[in-house]
Amino acid sequence: MLSGLPPQPKDENVLVGFDKADDAGVYRLRDDLAIVQTVDFFTPIVDDPYVYGQIAALNSINDVWAMAGTPLTALAITCFPKKGVDPAILGEITRGGLETLNKYGVTLIGGHSVDSEQIMFGYAVTGVVDPEKLATNAGAQPGDVIILTKPIGTGVISTGIKFGKTAPEIAAASVATMLTPGRYAAEAMREFGVRGATDVTGFALLGHAWEMARASSVTISIEPSSVPLLEGALELAAAGMLTSGDKTNREYVGADVAIDPSVDPNLTKLLFDPQTAGGMLIAIPEEHGDRLLARLREAYATAAVIGRVTEQASQLIVVK
Repeated sequence: MLSGLPPQPKDENVLVGFDKADDAGVYRLRDDLAIVQTVDFFTPIVDDPYVYGQIAALNSINDVWAMAGTPLTALAITCFPKKGVDPAILGEITRGGLETLNKYGVTLIGGHSVDSEQIMFGYAVTGVVDPEKLATNAGAQPGDVIILTKPIGTGVISTGIKFGKTAPEIAAASVATMLTPGRYAAEAMREFGVRGATDVTGFALLGHAWEMARASSVTISIEPSSVPLLEGALELAAAGMLTSGDKTNREYVGADVAIDPSVDPNLTKLLFDPQTAGGMLIAIPEEHGDRLLARLREAYATAAVIGRVTEQASQLIVVK
């Protein structure tokens, strides 16, 4: 769809545009300061409108943290019907979002709403970053290890919630994971000088790993047995609780992903499972990996090394 867009004038202050599929755009204001901008909104994935607002806020803020930036302001984006749905529900959604913004020092400065039968909610977020400490999709290098900060499986669990197949304790654990902020990962990335990172959201673990490999001109090998999973996610995947993203994410990466036949097909489904407010995927030289992992586990108990970066091969992602 985007192939027919006209070229943009060259601007040397655009440090990160949309060409590398990064989490946010970055524009340099001066040598030591750049702004980070992102936007994200989606349909409800939980029954509680307040929690939905919380998750939507964190999902948007995480895009700034994924660049090792600091979020500052937000604009709300709301699609909600004028008739047929109790407006108090929208009040709870916005309350959950605003309280989350306040919790992490992000100031709401406005927004826009549209009359729509399909409820959607999210934020456009602006932050700042030191250009010398910026982390992007293009920063992975051969010899790096790949760390994932949070377990995957929120997509199948949310689908299970819609169909009444997810046990309450499984749903609660998924919500708790989504509400764990990426702020601590951003702090650690700045501390360890990380240059390669992204967050795992709609394109799933393999889709975002593929974007990183493509932008960095490397191959990333994923060890599927090392990938942390949310409790109950594998069983829900086996029961067919998949989103449409299972198909579209496979199409997105195409033949650039090689999956060993020995990998459990249900685990493969989770590797293609779209995530909401997912974890950070961080590339760091192997000699610093253990120290960074120990630091991350202070906030993310299941953080794990899940792969390695090598010179670019015929396929960008190898799962075995």
